[in-house]
Amino acid sequence: MAGILVYALHDDEGNFNKNSLGALSEASKLAGELGTEAAAVVVGEVADEAAQGLGAYGVSKVYRAKDVPEGLAQPVVDVMAKVIGDEGYDYALFGGGLLGFEIGAGLTARLNAGVTMEVTEVKVQDGKLIAERPILQDSQIADVGYVDQPGVIISRLNAFDVQEGGSGSAEVVDVDVELSEWSSKASMVQRGEQRGEDVNIEDADILVGGGRGLGEKDNFKLAEDLAEALGGAVAATRAVVDAGWYPYAAQIGQTGKTVAPKLYLAAGISGAIQHKVGMQSSENVLAINKDPNAPIFEFSDLGVVGDLHKILPKLTEAIKQKKGS
Repeated sequence: MAGILVYALHDDEGNFNKNSLGALSEASKLAGELGTEAAAVVVGEVADEAAQGLGAYGVSKVYRAKDVPEGLAQPVVDVMAKVIGDEGYDYALFGGGLLGFEIGAGLTARLNAGVTMEVTEVKVQDGKLIAERPILQDSQIADVGYVDQPGVIISRLNAFDVQEGGSGSAEVVDVDVELSEWSSKASMVQRGEQRGEDVNIEDADILVGGGRGLGEKDNFKLAEDLAEALGGAVAATRAVVDAGWYPYAAQIGQTGKTVAPKLYLAAGISGAIQHKVGMQSSENVLAINKDPNAPIFEFSDLGVVGDLHKILPKLTEAIKQKKGS
């Protein structure tokens, strides 16, 4: 029985990536509709218990390549190509992220497969998967089908929700893979999950985003103080990251990360389409900008026209007083 194969990325402590878990959950749901199975591929030293635990996200099997290093794309391509070739999986699904994009692209070339990137939703139609992806600067949605199998689907970050609901224990199948000559040319010297400071904006329920309107690098302290008071994290636009005001790890947008917090407070952000792409899934958007015609007001739930340098400190103080009472 064919099905959907998902690459599950983990860190050095064996913790699986949120976007990978979301992809597993999505694959499980889609496999149920197709009447097939969902399976995962993991590489490196993954404990039996951790691999079996992926069954909680709906996968029935976990193919484990212990001798293959995590963090490098080409060795993982070798593993996935072998599993797909041996087991006949119809689709390969990847959660968003630079490594997922690189592996997905390599797998596409290796198998001469069809690929869809920046996918935001996948549906079943006439017994096959159809990938949906935004086009024309997110103004339209294109439905993409596959002429032949396997089909490769690479999602945007945070496109799929993490949902537990499987049997709780997956069968672990160890696979031996002979790496291609070119896959052994690179070696991992030091693994870093993100460039710049340790900023985890993808899991945050509250984000304070800072843009050019902050004026200068030092003024990000205003956003940081507010985020701390709210119990959230700080994000940034590409313009300020390019200017060196804030690390790339905090960048939201078409060339950064996609987020979906419960509250996104945009301070001094104009709201260009490239930024909107990364935060439009936020449940509530509050924008503060001195320009009443800033595009961000068009998709904000609440907009405040004013000087953020005066508003942010007062808002921070008010929140602190409220929590103190």
